Amino acid sequence: MTTAQELDERYGRTRSRRRPWIIAIVIALLGVGAFAWMTAAREMQSVDADDLGFDLVDSHSVTVRFQLTGVQGKNVACVVEALDEEFGVVGWKVVEIAAGEDHSQAVSATVPTVAEATTGLVNTCWVA
Repeated sequence: MTTAQELDERYGRTRSRRRPWIIAIVIALLGVGAFAWMTAAREMQSVDADDLGFDLVDSHSVTVRFQLTGVQGKNVACVVEALDEEFGVVGWKVVEIAAGEDHSQAVSATVPTVAEATTGLVNTCWVA
């Protein structure tokens, strides 16, 4: 009579075939975990800026009001732009904002212009 082990050896049913699948699953889980960690770390460093409004001071400057939301306890820098009627940039300024303890912070910045501006806005912000 043939034993189960002899039949497994004859027809190639061995336990070693499961090992590559287990290794592949472990590697996939490690890759997913690393991707999740990188995504979470990037989101913890993100800064969101919402435009609140602008005031035309004179033909050579505009004041832009905006709100920062994001990181606490870290310095932030933002590029603030002044645009004309055709949405051309007529002035811009890098504004550095000191670290704050609140989750959101209201900021106002005056941008010098080379021509009369019709609007002002925040282009981008980052952790400095």
